[in-house]
Amino acid sequence: MMRVAIPHDKDRETIRNRLRTKSHKIQDNIPGGAEVVTDWPSEDRMNLAVSAMGQQVRGHVEVLDDQVVFEMDLPPALSFIQPMVENAIRQQGQRLIASD
Repeated sequence: MMRVAIPHDKDRETIRNRLRTKSHKIQDNIPGGAEVVTDWPSEDRMNLAVSAMGQQVRGHVEVLDDQVVFEMDLPPALSFIQPMVENAIRQQGQRLIASD
């Protein structure tokens, strides 16, 4: 399981609202196009399912008091790109929780 933590200094409600309103932008930043499906099984957890290049990646985002934690389960066929995915999540995650 790949884990990327992004610190923040906002309250949880603000971060949840930003994730809810911007989560559709995730697929815009995946080369070659992708389908991204999100759902919120609890107040502070957003599940993600990303389909791209014939692969499916599942994971979730946990909203904590001082950080947002992205955990993604990369299939073995994609393990070689883990550093690139981590960097993309870090950059895109910052954009998702930033104010407009």
